[in-house]
Amino acid sequence: MGKDKKIDLTQSELEEARRFLDEGKPLPDKYRFKLFGDDRQVELVWNGKTHQTENAVLPFQTIEEVWEPRDEKAKKGETESAFDFSGSRTTGWANKLIWGENALILSSLKNGPLREEIERQGGIKLIYIDPPFKVDADFSMDIEIGDETFEKDPSVIETLAYRDTWGEGTDSWIAMIYERLKLMRDLLADDGSIYVHCDYRVSGYMRLILDEVFGKDYFRNEIIWHYQGSWVEPKKYFPRRHNSIFFYKKTESATFIRQHEDDHQDQVNFQRWEEYIEDNKIYGKKYPEHDSRFSTYLDKFKEEHGREPRDEEVVYEIKGTVAGTVWNMKKVDPKSPQNIGYPTQKPEELLERIIKSSSNEGDIVTDFFVGSGTTAAVAEKLGRKWICSDLGKFSIHTTRKRMINAQRELKDEGKGYRAFEILNLGRYEREYYVGESQNKTATRANEYEDLILRAYKAEPVKGFQMFSGKKSGHMVAVGPVNLPVTRGWVENVVKESLANNVTQVDILAFEYEMGLFPHIQEEAKDKGVTLELKIIPPEVFDKRAVEKSEVNFYDVAWIDGEVAQKKGQARVELTNFSVNYEQDANLDPGDKSDLGKGQSKIIVRGGQVVKLSKDDKRVVHEEVLTKSWTDWIDYWAVDFDFESKKELVQVKNDDGEFEEKWTGNYVFENEWQSFRTKQDRELELETPWHEIEELEDHPRKIAIKVVDIFGNDTMKIIKIKP
Repeated sequence: MGKDKKIDLTQSELEEARRFLDEGKPLPDKYRFKLFGDDRQVELVWNGKTHQTENAVLPFQTIEEVWEPRDEKAKKGETESAFDFSGSRTTGWANKLIWGENALILSSLKNGPLREEIERQGGIKLIYIDPPFKVDADFSMDIEIGDETFEKDPSVIETLAYRDTWGEGTDSWIAMIYERLKLMRDLLADDGSIYVHCDYRVSGYMRLILDEVFGKDYFRNEIIWHYQGSWVEPKKYFPRRHNSIFFYKKTESATFIRQHEDDHQDQVNFQRWEEYIEDNKIYGKKYPEHDSRFSTYLDKFKEEHGREPRDEEVVYEIKGTVAGTVWNMKKVDPKSPQNIGYPTQKPEELLERIIKSSSNEGDIVTDFFVGSGTTAAVAEKLGRKWICSDLGKFSIHTTRKRMINAQRELKDEGKGYRAFEILNLGRYEREYYVGESQNKTATRANEYEDLILRAYKAEPVKGFQMFSGKKSGHMVAVGPVNLPVTRGWVENVVKESLANNVTQVDILAFEYEMGLFPHIQEEAKDKGVTLELKIIPPEVFDKRAVEKSEVNFYDVAWIDGEVAQKKGQARVELTNFSVNYEQDANLDPGDKSDLGKGQSKIIVRGGQVVKLSKDDKRVVHEEVLTKSWTDWIDYWAVDFDFESKKELVQVKNDDGEFEEKWTGNYVFENEWQSFRTKQDRELELETPWHEIEELEDHPRKIAIKVVDIFGNDTMKIIKIKP
């Protein structure tokens, strides 16, 4: 409050204020203006409002690079050529697909070393987001197996994100989007724009939030995306057939390129102009030169080429009406190749107009709730650079497949395409959450182990070097938070087991050294020790998930593959894959509330997808849908020279400067891949022959990566002879 501000309260107001204070109640809003002189006339206020934003700077880890789409011309038995001159990769900037919590991603982009690279590329010119705005969790996905479809439950981390978003009603949703929009504005270039997609549930709040973050003077349009539907019409209200998209710019210098409805270009021959205008119903223009736009085209051509255009070079642009704020565009057609079965997927036509309106070729376009990857796919096809992120691992996997398809299409059409990297915050995010959740005066290692044991529902034990707990007669060993479990670490577990007559051990870890299993388990079993290797899921750091016993540790999957060699070439065959997942495995088929007469449900039990159905006589039938190990595979890829590229991150040194550091891991460079799509369920299990460089002093390693139908990655390393 300014020192010249006079407090002007009546006697009754003073008594009322004193009464509220004596009773420990908050003062009514009117006192904010009377006491503190807040001259804001309109403001959105919610419970717990704060202007603070996430400020962590965590290094981005590169978990995969997709540099080159596979050669579609190379079939089984043929060799992929290293000299394919159709489409080619554009050098320089590699696009970014980032898995993780977007507040941490935005903060690390804004304040970290990647910001410098972004600025060198001209900065972020366009942000489009389609944040979750439904009041029910909608992170489930339909997964196809053979002729059947089952619904994959949302992961616990996605469910927790839903709780964070809607756990305290509208207040928590507003708090979530407000913080992220503030970070986005800070990250956006001065001549950048933002488009925010929402529907009737939150559009009123969204407009006020955007006014506060970007300033109401920088509001440009509320775009109405209108679409048709074939659903049953409601009886008590008008059918809801539109979403809103709010368009704001950061400053007056923001890029904007006017768009037209139904733009197209046709080649026109002067001698056939009358026939052309008749066919295209363009009346009143006998000759093209009578149109000022055509004259402009001729002038520009002469200026660029120093001559008149030949007939075959004449391109006359037919423009429709200027696009307004109501966009009549169909939803994604279920039969369209565009459709990938994602519940919130938007049509490419919608993103195409947005990207063309507020960016130019070569600009960076971003989407921090990327979902099915529409923004990335359209940006790639329009020659834009992009950065996209999502919390859902399945979303990242869906986008990866979509972008590889986009690369393949561009390559086949003889057009340029860009490589893209798959990044996350990895162990640095885990260290951050551990640090945030721990008492800074306590020993971090002990608190971390206690946290994992509580989530695993194991009892702590003392007096051991490698064992931290015990559960159901099994000893429990917890791997480090910031490093993968190595062969040497497991051998120490086995050594301590033998010394203490322990025969059953559960090992819990975030990551395992590649190539560790199943061989390490077989070796331990030969010595009399059974090892169960399990993955610690990210939701272990959420207290609510731990308290509600919702943290599921799942067994490590394993891959078998074979490599064939001939001089200067190698070929990889995928020969086996095994998982052990559970979903609704405890469902009681006899319980009518779970499975009614004539109904069916799909569960996952002991690594098998099983369809339960109850016939008209209430007899329960079971059908195993995963008839082969291949049914579990959605995608697999090969790096023919693994460990040729170290994973480097930028971390702060003691002087506060960023410096490059090797994580100890290597980047998976995706050189060949086969995957299923909604339209094509076939999966190749053998690569073509691939040319490899022979180095006598360099024992080559080939890496195989498999992504299963739940979106989880598993890798295997195979050493081959020089």
